[in-house]
Amino acid sequence: MKNSVTKQTKILVVEDEGAIRKLCQRVFAGEGFGVDVAADGKVAKAMICEQRYDIYLADLKMPVLSGKELYEWLQEAYPSSASRVIFTTGSSIGKDTQSFLQRSGRQVLRKPFTPNELTAVVEEALKQIEK
Repeated sequence: MKNSVTKQTKILVVEDEGAIRKLCQRVFAGEGFGVDVAADGKVAKAMICEQRYDIYLADLKMPVLSGKELYEWLQEAYPSSASRVIFTTGSSIGKDTQSFLQRSGRQVLRKPFTPNELTAVVEEALKQIEK
C-alpha cells in the first residue's frame, strides 16, 4: 500500500509483548506508515495527549492499563479517535469481552497474525475512516 496516503498516516501500536511491537513497527514502516509504539496503555495515553494518530492498534489485555481501558478513556477524552482503534488479542475471549467488543464495534485482530493480516486490517480501517 505504499502511496502518498500512507506517508501521512500515523499508527500507534500499544502492545506489551516486545516481539509483537517490533513486528508491527517493522511491517508498518515497510509499508510507509509512520509508527510509534507503547508498551502499555498508560504510556500510550501520554503519547496521545501529545499527538493524534490515524490508527490505534491496541492489545486488549495488558498490564497497567488495558486496551479496553485505553479505548474507554479515548471515548471520553478524544471521541473521534476512539473510532480509529483496532484491538488485538491472543487469548480466548470471555462473555464480558465479547459484549464489550460488540458494543464498541471495533475490529479485532487475533494473535498470532501474519504481516499480511496486519496490513489488511489497517487498510480496511483506513477505508472506513475515509468514508
